[in-house]
Amino acid sequence: MSHVSGRLRLCGAAAVGVMALGTAGVTTAPASAATPVYSEDFSDGLGTFTASGSVRTGTYGARLSGSLSSDSSIVSAPIDPTGYDDLTLSYTRVASGLDLGETFTVAYSVGGGPFTTLESARTAAGAVSFPLPDSAENGDLRLRFSLDANSLLETLTVDDVLIEAEDGGGPTDPPTGSLPPVDDVTEPGPYAVTVDESAGPDDDGWLVYPADAGRDGVDHPVFVWGPGAGSDPADYEDMLRLWASHGFVVYSEVSSSNGAYMVDALDWLEDRNASPAGPLYGDLDLSEVAFGGHSRGSLGTFDVADEPRLETTVHVAGGSFDGNGPDSLRNPALYIGGDEDFATANMERDYAGTDVPVWFTVLDDTDHILATRNGRHVITAWLRWHLADEEFRRTQDFLSPGCAFCGLGDVRYKNW
Repeated sequence: MSHVSGRLRLCGAAAVGVMALGTAGVTTAPASAATPVYSEDFSDGLGTFTASGSVRTGTYGARLSGSLSSDSSIVSAPIDPTGYDDLTLSYTRVASGLDLGETFTVAYSVGGGPFTTLESARTAAGAVSFPLPDSAENGDLRLRFSLDANSLLETLTVDDVLIEAEDGGGPTDPPTGSLPPVDDVTEPGPYAVTVDESAGPDDDGWLVYPADAGRDGVDHPVFVWGPGAGSDPADYEDMLRLWASHGFVVYSEVSSSNGAYMVDALDWLEDRNASPAGPLYGDLDLSEVAFGGHSRGSLGTFDVADEPRLETTVHVAGGSFDGNGPDSLRNPALYIGGDEDFATANMERDYAGTDVPVWFTVLDDTDHILATRNGRHVITAWLRWHLADEEFRRTQDFLSPGCAFCGLGDVRYKNW
C-alpha cells in the first residue's frame, strides 16, 4: 500500500529534458526525530498497513467489517523503534453491532514472533493507551487489528494509531550501523575528505573518499554518481564531499544516458580495493553499492539498475523518456523531484510503473537545477539506511506519516 503526505503536484510538462546543476539554493533541514515514533491516521489510505477481508478507509479511519467467510484484519509493516525507551501504543476504536461471541482484537508482534494480545472485547469506544514491553524496543514491531464477526454491518473502526517514547525520549544511544553514527544528517559527517580529480578507468573522474578510510576497521560503502547533462563532478563538489564525510566512497564522472560507465567505474573500484598500492586497499564494502544521478545521470542509472551488485538506486529530477526506466529496477529506489521541475511529470509516470519498494518526494520550491542540492540530505539518510544498515531510518526518516523528511514536500511510497 502507499502513503501520501499532502497533495501531489502534477507538472504539466509532457517531456523531460536534461540540464546542468547550478550552485545556488539551500534546503530546509528536517526536524529532528521527536517523541512520536510512529503514527497513522488512515487519512490517505492504509499507509504502511496491509489488509485482509473487508476493510475500507476514510475520514473516520480504517473500518473493518464482518464476514461469514473470513476475519478482517489490518497489519502494519515492521516498525523499528530501536534506541527508544518506554514505548506506549495509543489508538481510538469503535466496535459496532457485535453479537455475543464476536470480538475485535488488538495485538503486537516483535521480531517476527507470535502476536500478543493487548485488547480483546465485544464492545468499546474511544481512545485507549497501552505500555509496550521492553522487548518491543528491539525492532521489527508489528501491530494487528482484527475483527471476528459475521455481518458486514458489524464493524471495528480504528484511527489515530500512535507509538510514542515517553518523557520526551528519543534514541538514548545512537542506533548502530556499519558507519560511525551521526546525530544530524543535515551536517557533515565525522570524516575529513580527500578528492582525487584524475580517477577512474580513464583518469577523468572524481574519487571522493574519507581521508582516513578504514579507520577503526570500517569498510566503506560505495556510491557512483552521474551528473546532469552539460555538467561534471565539479558542479556537485559540495554534495560529493558531504556524502564522503559520512563514510561513503563516492565516484563521479561526466554522465551518459547509457549507464555502462557506472558499471565500469564499479569494476575499477573493485580493482582499487584489491590493490595494495592504493589508498583504499581492503577498505571498501563492495556488498553495499548504490548508483544514482541527477537528470541524465538518473537515466543512466535506470539503464543499469539491474546490475547484480547494487543494493539501491537514486533518481533525482530524471524521469525516463518512455516510462520504461523502472523495468530495470531490482532493488529499493529513491525518487526526488521538484514542484517547479519540468521533469516531475515523467517521474510521476515512472513512480506509477515502479514495482520495487520506492520512496518519492516532490520537494517544495525546487526546480530542475536545485533538485539535488535541496535533496542532498534525503540522499544522505537514504544511503545510511540502505548501505550502512541504519534500519531505524526506515520509520524515523522515511516510512511513517510523521517522517523526518515529510515536511520538505509531498511524499508517497509503496511496495514496502
